[in-house]
Amino acid sequence: MKKRDLAAIGFMTFALFLGAGNLIFPPLMAQQAGENWLVAIAGFLLTAVGLPALTILVLGRLSSAEKLTSALPSWMNRTFWFLVLTTLGPAFVLPRAVTVAYEMGIKPFTDANLLLPFSIIFCAITLALALKPGKLLDYIGKIMTPTLIAMLTLLAVAALVNPLGTSLPATQDYLEQPVVNGLIQGYMTLDAIAAVAFGWVIINTIKSKGVTSKADLMKYSKWIALIYVALMSLCYLAMGYLGATSSTIAPNAANGGEILTRYAAGEFGYAGQLLLAGITLMACLTTTVGLTNANAEYYRNTYKTPFHRSAIVVTALTAAVSNVGLEQIITVSLPAILILCPIAIALILSIIFLPKHVVKTGQQSKVVIAATIFGSIDAFAVLDMIPNAINTQLNQWLPLYEYHLSWLIPVVFIFVGLNIKLRSQIANTETA
Repeated sequence: MKKRDLAAIGFMTFALFLGAGNLIFPPLMAQQAGENWLVAIAGFLLTAVGLPALTILVLGRLSSAEKLTSALPSWMNRTFWFLVLTTLGPAFVLPRAVTVAYEMGIKPFTDANLLLPFSIIFCAITLALALKPGKLLDYIGKIMTPTLIAMLTLLAVAALVNPLGTSLPATQDYLEQPVVNGLIQGYMTLDAIAAVAFGWVIINTIKSKGVTSKADLMKYSKWIALIYVALMSLCYLAMGYLGATSSTIAPNAANGGEILTRYAAGEFGYAGQLLLAGITLMACLTTTVGLTNANAEYYRNTYKTPFHRSAIVVTALTAAVSNVGLEQIITVSLPAILILCPIAIALILSIIFLPKHVVKTGQQSKVVIAATIFGSIDAFAVLDMIPNAINTQLNQWLPLYEYHLSWLIPVVFIFVGLNIKLRSQIANTETA
């Protein structure tokens, strides 16, 4: 593969992950962390960037995204992918991306309600780009991403040259445990599950450049993961710096979007609002194109549905959901995302820590079941759906429950148990 193509795929990967939500998380966290913002961002990067990068590496090693679950029972395999791609697609993330693009990119400039025509146009552009998967690298990796990086760099450099405030004292959470809270916030970006979906796009793009051997796929996946880590880390650091120095322009902001909006206007005036609108629209568009492509690839590979038909259905549903009952859809879909994320991470970890023989015999299903049960508990806790009395007991007796990571210890125990069982079987065979 040519170095230019490798760099373009790395740029494309960065752009696929960089939705508007990723821009909004770090500024608010850094403002709340105050003088400890760099320490908090360090924890944030470990999970928000580290987990997706690890997923890219594992999928490169497997040589295809579907092999992540191929040893599971058929019903479990198909249910996992259907839920992942549906919730990351038209049921939740895609309509949210369209709505956020409208709220931050169009609404500030008009009093009219233009969501309906905007969603139709935005989804039509998404469809037009997604229908040419062979050109995805050219569109996103070589044109849209460099433009996005240039706009982000302009805002970041302006903040470095002319910061609009100083760091405030850290809030209580970030005063006592800045790294831990950074880790949790990074985990809650849920990009680990997005990486599983984007794996369909990334691996297929590598293969489209004539890469066929497993060794080469692993090698190029490492380079792509490295480019992604470098670009996304710099982006998060820049957005964190904006939040940490926003005390004058946006004190006690309600969310990261408010910080970015006021900062851009404070640095460049009306031109800054246009700059932020451009960043938001570009970031949302690259994400919607990537997720539409991932959905269409899945349905083509699994159910033999024509690529164009799946892409049309996905974008049509996205446009509809963006306008009708999005809040209700979010209410229904968010628990699914919160449950699927630990399952996806557990599957990735199983490829790393379980012997190939154990994975091939389908014993990953035990990992999936544990992650589902305890991930569900974590999801209900995040959504404040657990009664106070039970919540108190879980805090006392369930390890890592307060950090929404109660699924981790049971999954680790299963890893250890399966490894011990395999070694015992090997020992008994050798003795016999």
